[in-house]
Amino acid sequence: QVFSSVTSVLNMSVFKEHFVLEDLLQEIKRRSTALSFGPLQSSGLISVRGSFPEIKLLRDFLLLKAKCLSEEDRRGESQSQQRPRRRLQQQQLKRELSSSVHDTDGERQMVVLDTDVYHYMKAFSPWTLQGSADVAISDVTDGDTTTLYIESAGPRSGVGQISRIREQIEGHSAKLYSALRKERISFKEHTRAEKERYQQLCGHLKHHFPHVLIIHYDTHIDVIGSPSEILQFTKVVSS
Repeated sequence: QVFSSVTSVLNMSVFKEHFVLEDLLQEIKRRSTALSFGPLQSSGLISVRGSFPEIKLLRDFLLLKAKCLSEEDRRGESQSQQRPRRRLQQQQLKRELSSSVHDTDGERQMVVLDTDVYHYMKAFSPWTLQGSADVAISDVTDGDTTTLYIESAGPRSGVGQISRIREQIEGHSAKLYSALRKERISFKEHTRAEKERYQQLCGHLKHHFPHVLIIHYDTHIDVIGSPSEILQFTKVVSS
């Protein structure tokens, strides 16, 4: 409700394998009558303009649709019960919906990122998320997505500076989207002793795989890094 009008650019091409894009767009227009849509480009890009709450509702609708498709794909795959495998590339339906939204003055801009990629950026390239003396960056994580808010924090900041920081984040995160892989080590049906063993082993391997991000949870451990390193890492853990 802060912004009178915002603009978002969506990449609809990620739905090509599941929908006729024109039909999907008609469904979206029927659901979001308060939004204004630009022409659907051959690349699948389309601009959307309207109030921030309406843009957010549209984003949530598309993310939910993408999540359902991703779950259907995963159900069709054979997976190990011990280490369910998930490539970050398989979440492309969700990730490529990441978009930037800015107010009409450009003094506050927003970027939606995949939470896994955000964690990796925060761990290994924190400089991309630090802003500057005149530009502040805050984050809100909601499950699989993390929203970054980039806004003026001083009298000398301008739209150009805010936009440059946003573009830097988008460019770096886009590279990580296509370069990273994720493995999940599940603790399901494991004893407490086995769980502690996995945790200790992963902690020890961290020194041998400095570019692999290890995130500990109560029910599992997520390991994120390049495909080659993740393959080596999981071989050691499973041996």
